[in-house]
Amino acid sequence: MNEKILERIKQLREEIEKHNYYYYVLDNPIISDAEYDRLMRELIELEEMYPEFKSPDSPTQKVGGKPRDEFKKLLHPEPMLSLSNVYSEDEFMEFHRRIKKLLEDKEFTYVVEPKYDGVAVELIYKDGILEVGSTRGDGTIGEDVTDNIRTIKNLPLNLNRSSNSGIIIPNELIVRGEVIIFKEDFKRLNEKRLDEGEPLFANPRNAAAGSLKQLNPKITAARPLRIFIYSIIKPDPTLKSQFDFLNFAKNLGLPISEYVKVANGPDEVLSYYKEMLEIRHKLRFDIDGIVIKVNEFEYQDILGNIAKSPRWAVAFKFPPIQETTVVEDIIVQVGRTGALTPVAILKPVRVGGVTISRATLHNQDEIERLDIRIGDTVVVQRAGDVIPEIVKVVVEKRPKDSKKFLFPDNCPVCQTRVEKDKDEAIVRCPNEECSARVVERIKHFVSKRAMNIEGLGEKLIERLVIEKKLIKDPADIYKLKIEDLEHMEGFGEKSAKNIIDAINKSKKTTLKRFIYALGIRHIGENTAELIADYFQDIEGVISASESELRQIPQVGEETARELVRYFQNHKNIEMVNRLKGSGIEFESSKKDSDSLAGLTFVITGTLNRFTRDEAKEFITKNGGKVLSSVTKKLDYLVVGSNPGSKLDKAQELGIKIISEEELIAMIKKKN
Repeated sequence: MNEKILERIKQLREEIEKHNYYYYVLDNPIISDAEYDRLMRELIELEEMYPEFKSPDSPTQKVGGKPRDEFKKLLHPEPMLSLSNVYSEDEFMEFHRRIKKLLEDKEFTYVVEPKYDGVAVELIYKDGILEVGSTRGDGTIGEDVTDNIRTIKNLPLNLNRSSNSGIIIPNELIVRGEVIIFKEDFKRLNEKRLDEGEPLFANPRNAAAGSLKQLNPKITAARPLRIFIYSIIKPDPTLKSQFDFLNFAKNLGLPISEYVKVANGPDEVLSYYKEMLEIRHKLRFDIDGIVIKVNEFEYQDILGNIAKSPRWAVAFKFPPIQETTVVEDIIVQVGRTGALTPVAILKPVRVGGVTISRATLHNQDEIERLDIRIGDTVVVQRAGDVIPEIVKVVVEKRPKDSKKFLFPDNCPVCQTRVEKDKDEAIVRCPNEECSARVVERIKHFVSKRAMNIEGLGEKLIERLVIEKKLIKDPADIYKLKIEDLEHMEGFGEKSAKNIIDAINKSKKTTLKRFIYALGIRHIGENTAELIADYFQDIEGVISASESELRQIPQVGEETARELVRYFQNHKNIEMVNRLKGSGIEFESSKKDSDSLAGLTFVITGTLNRFTRDEAKEFITKNGGKVLSSVTKKLDYLVVGSNPGSKLDKAQELGIKIISEEELIAMIKKKN
């Protein structure tokens, strides 16, 4: 009996690894997400029932194991060196002439590839199974982050299952790569954190670095990490060059950059640099330059290393989009879940065509790392060309009266003693009645994707909460009367009536919107929709246990715990009852039809008949699914006027492009 179980476990592992390769490496899934989930659930259940068959190379290890107390230190087999940099064509040509001279004019080629803005790691495979994953550390000694590395979705844990047939896998394989987060995944990650009241990450690199250093692998598993392999230690003698190795690694199932090229001479290197500089904004990941390596291993050995850098490789960095300005103040903002976020108030400066007057400093650790003080001159850049961040302090320009910033022991708004999260460097105000938290909760509750109450903007909410003290929680919104508003400065009877009408209009909503509007930690729009679809009514959600919530696909342990904790608070239950008593009704979540069942859509441009949210609702109510980005698995791109870069991407991938009229016709045709 046990032999049959073991055989089934092996089959499932092989099948899942194959689909991981198709999905995460080739970006070309061949089964549905639901089918993949069924395979994974079966494997998890079998491994739980038969723990003697558990294995560190199982795909189930990608969902994260038990938290660790600390990271062990590991000695790298060979030092992990840093690349030296060049910043101009002249500097690159000087590098090229130096290589040519040292090789005594021997014929050689270069390998060129993107310089990922990520985190370098080293991986050791024994007999094809991932045994150790470590960080760079100081270059000689790194930290053992194996449990976290195992959660990376596009990294095979067993090369025997992921490689093409006929490839001989070495007894020991030591490779190095870069852990990154794609731009679109980073955007979704920050949107989720915003929904859940968590501080935003500054950029994908910081998010990747922080994810690898989590003591709890389950947190890492929830982050959209990817890896690209770029070098090997002690290569097999049959591999003659860097390009040989990359093809070998690809055949083993290891993820390799699709942008790697062999360059025959400096002109082709410079052409590649210009090409990558031109398309950097269109790439799915951040790069800050290109890496240039002498291709032939024989010549790499001859050239050797200098100090902490290989002599045979160099990074050709892109010019950064940076400016200098002055930190005029550092303030602390309090979010709806109580998270305290320090923000630098800057003397306004234009960076890449955008005026920047503030930059998030994230937490005390970041402030101490940069040693930022009020009055400092700082270098500011748009991380990923979008998010403003402070790169460094110009210490030479520091005024004598500059002030160190100390994170407050008490909430700056309500003076309650702050608390620090165990797993992350987040400081929170625990006072649910803190006016800053109330304002942020109300702003979230009335927002477009929540209860969608037009006219209740930030300034008015602040006046109603802080000045007039008319609102203490979301249920108080529905007690407002015209006379409460019409006598306020800037309001008349008509404008007051418009807001009351908008409040009354919001009473007809969906269970998904309502759950999302409550602002429960870890519950964003997608999770709210999953919960609403599962329970169908608010009473079921209120009475749900953690184990029942865990039955819902994609609802994890922390999310379940937070939702149960929220409804264990009698104040929250009382507020929800008052909301229901105010006349809030939930529209049926039943679908209008299954005409679009199994189909995925992305919307771009301005539509004529629908707003973006209305189009999304139209698609989902007819059984379809709306995605946020264009990938090979997408079925249709719905295009309006003034479409963005998603249209270009869809055309490149051969995705079917339709108008909103054609979308509507798909429903009529099926019905």
